[in-house]
Amino acid sequence: MQDLQITFLGTGTSHGIPVIGCECAVCKSSDPRDKRLRTAIHIQMPSLSIAVDTTPDFRAQCLRENITRLDAVLYTHSHVDHILGFDDLRRFCELDNKAIPVHGSQRTLSDLKRVFQYAFDGSARYPNYVRPDPITMEGRFSLDGFDIVPVHLPHGRMVTNGLVFEKNGQRLFAYYTDCQSIPAEAEEAAGGVEVLVIDALRHTAHSTHLTVQGALEATRRIGARQTWFIHMCHELGHAETEAELPTDVRLAYDGLRIHV
Repeated sequence: MQDLQITFLGTGTSHGIPVIGCECAVCKSSDPRDKRLRTAIHIQMPSLSIAVDTTPDFRAQCLRENITRLDAVLYTHSHVDHILGFDDLRRFCELDNKAIPVHGSQRTLSDLKRVFQYAFDGSARYPNYVRPDPITMEGRFSLDGFDIVPVHLPHGRMVTNGLVFEKNGQRLFAYYTDCQSIPAEAEEAAGGVEVLVIDALRHTAHSTHLTVQGALEATRRIGARQTWFIHMCHELGHAETEAELPTDVRLAYDGLRIHV
């Protein structure tokens, strides 16, 4: 079954990689898979083009992947490395002369309205500058024949929305970025999913992100057929980290495209 085409727009942590002023082996690596923009994905459904988060690199990511149409944006949370490309949505409003549905939790939408007040209060100078249509994610909803189930993931003092995509009762794709653990409810929501994408920051412990080991343990409990790690920092070199992983768990990289 190949109903979703998922493109990894970025797979790095909030610094991006290479990190400014860093001389480490990963930041100086010649492997293109070690060059990581901030984490986001694009999902092509049969008839809808969707972004999950708009990073500070969003314009460059869209240009690289030749994304010329967006029908909706799903926001996982409102940390700056996931929202600061919001203003680049103006071009998609202009291209199709339309508002763009913007889905997020109540807190995420509140933060977007505060940071980008001009876009929501109608004070933008041009008609097609940015026209967001805010939609609160509260429980299961549907887009283009898919059921999307938001789940709560702890991320320090923030709660991130994980997203599980289902069709005809089959769990196809789960996207769990920016989380320090996977609660039982989130494990259950993604149980047996075809493809899991999950936060795996580094090997050493972190207060708001999963480690590689933590992500592996969650993956085994969830029972995904295939897992891709994201939101990785410059402590993880692509080739050497992948060499230590099981065959059904891989590191995603910028520009990777998979089908589910």
